[in-house]
Amino acid sequence: MNSRIAAAVAAILLVAATLHAQNDRATACIGLANTPLPNASIQTAESITAGTFTPPGSTNAISNLPPFCRIAGTIKPTAESDIRFEVWLPLDKWNSRYAQVGNGGWAGVISYGQMQDQLRRGYAVASTNTGHQVGALFDAARFAFEHPEQLVDFSYRAHHETTLKAKAIVNAFYGKTADKAYWFGCSSGGYEGLQEAQRFPADFDGIMAAAPANNWTRLMAADFDATLAVLKDPASNLPASALGVLYRGVLAACDAGDGVTDGVLEDPRQCRFDPGTLLCAANQKPDTCLSAAQVEAARRVYRGPVDPMSGARLYPGMAFGSEPFWPNRDPANPFPIPVSHYKWLVFADPTWDWKTFDLSKPSDYQAYQKAEAKLAPIMNATNPDLREFRKRGGKLLQWHGWSDQLIAAGNSVDYYESVLSQFGGKIADVQSFYRLFMAPGVTHCSGGPGPNTFDVQAALEEWVEKGTAPDQIIATHLTSGVVDRSRPLCPYPQVAVYKGKGDTNDAANFSCAVPAKGTR
Repeated sequence: MNSRIAAAVAAILLVAATLHAQNDRATACIGLANTPLPNASIQTAESITAGTFTPPGSTNAISNLPPFCRIAGTIKPTAESDIRFEVWLPLDKWNSRYAQVGNGGWAGVISYGQMQDQLRRGYAVASTNTGHQVGALFDAARFAFEHPEQLVDFSYRAHHETTLKAKAIVNAFYGKTADKAYWFGCSSGGYEGLQEAQRFPADFDGIMAAAPANNWTRLMAADFDATLAVLKDPASNLPASALGVLYRGVLAACDAGDGVTDGVLEDPRQCRFDPGTLLCAANQKPDTCLSAAQVEAARRVYRGPVDPMSGARLYPGMAFGSEPFWPNRDPANPFPIPVSHYKWLVFADPTWDWKTFDLSKPSDYQAYQKAEAKLAPIMNATNPDLREFRKRGGKLLQWHGWSDQLIAAGNSVDYYESVLSQFGGKIADVQSFYRLFMAPGVTHCSGGPGPNTFDVQAALEEWVEKGTAPDQIIATHLTSGVVDRSRPLCPYPQVAVYKGKGDTNDAANFSCAVPAKGTR
């Protein structure tokens, strides 16, 4: 009985100590409002202890949150700048790590969804709106129209400035710097992470860059080219039924090529498929074949944009197997991100009509070239020289779903190959700090028919803090909450290879290996 009483007393004392520490931290939180920060000011310093928080301008509360200190402020490195940022600091059980999370699309908002995930993991976490407030879909890039400094903020400066300010706040609150600093982002967030590795290699110890939009200006050309391919001429439109025909045709031609017939292509580059094989014959039902115009539209989407003068590829096309998820179906609602880019940054004309664009026209080609020369040095994160990032011990984990419907998966392969070339083709040197994982059957940032649930963050933490580089990452697929398939994701250029026996839905029956020459 005495031992039970002692245990109960100890539990009560622990709770009391925790509450006391929280009260002390809550008081310290309010004091952070006076933290001196260069070119920045703090508007909000408050403790959130009820477990719920409703973001500004929203009616949807975030629940199940641990107690934290919320700091919201503004950074103005230039007269044009208006960078909003937030930092969330656990009141107790801080894991001594700092995380910064990325954005999506044209950003313009604080990434509260990702912040809550990191807070629950015990991180002190920050996010920025990248220097502007979100606008209407087709006017999302208007913030940069005649505001070049705001374009710089969006492209890279807002994230770096937020990093500096957030780290200072962490230090002021806890009385120590974070043991490790991490970046986590997908899409624009992956792009932002690569900007950090290339431009500010001292900011983060570990960077997770997923499906990165890092070759931004070329990506806009690719997405816009795909839009024009299927929407400019009604005869070329690829509705869901046509995309289904394409997808089934791809699987019939290539699914078994990786040794397992499972509805997923392990490496779509090994697939040899021509949509011309699906051309409608006389009296064939339309939902089982494609018209000649649809065949050419599909070929254009698979190919990606090319320079009309030189014929050189500007950006990879969509991978085989991604067809069901292609977004360009409704002529009244084209994919808005590239349309906004061309409207406000390339042509800088509020009255510009996207349907008039033709890269083969001299005037449009000149506008494209002029914008490329002006914008690419600011917006693109394609510099392969990661020597400084490597020198200070940084680790970069990049992943990309092969069935990504918004950012062609080949873009990640292109960047990895450029880094490998920068390092003289020495794969061991590159993989000592940078590894790329391609995820078969996974769509943009998540989802898809392939094994699409995996924890890259845990793998990155192990690599940064224990020196254990990931030789594979186990991914699972769930149906109704139950795992029905698992598969290893392998560091590029390796792929998962079936061992020849055992359940093909079990990752244990696969190994990672480099494909034989000639199969790619």
